[in-house]
Amino acid sequence: MAEWPEEAIVEEKFLAASGPGGQNVNKVATAVQLRVNVFALGLPIYAYQQLKTLAGTRMTAAGELVITARKFRTQEANRADARARVGELLDKAMERQARRVKTKPSKAAKARRVDEKKGRSAVKAGRGRVSLD
Repeated sequence: MAEWPEEAIVEEKFLAASGPGGQNVNKVATAVQLRVNVFALGLPIYAYQQLKTLAGTRMTAAGELVITARKFRTQEANRADARARVGELLDKAMERQARRVKTKPSKAAKARRVDEKKGRSAVKAGRGRVSLD
């Protein structure tokens, strides 16, 4: 997991979470909403574009990545989970996509395709009505 600067974190807010926990859920704000300023990370252009694609609706127009973690019952565990998820997202974004090598069918392959099409055409033409001439 790549390291990212702490000053990139704009805000860390704790919310009341849903799910298991009994009365504790109603009393304690254990879910964490982590906002990360993507521009402060200093990502290369390809990584920024890939991050925008991967994040989808979790990326705001202002360039903030918003991750909400509410899987665990404690604030510390949810905070660690949110930071780990941001790290995984950044690691995926930093992977470079392999360049696509354009290929073209050979003349022989084109000729075979045309011959197959003509053969199928002849078969279908032979299925027509029979004329008694």
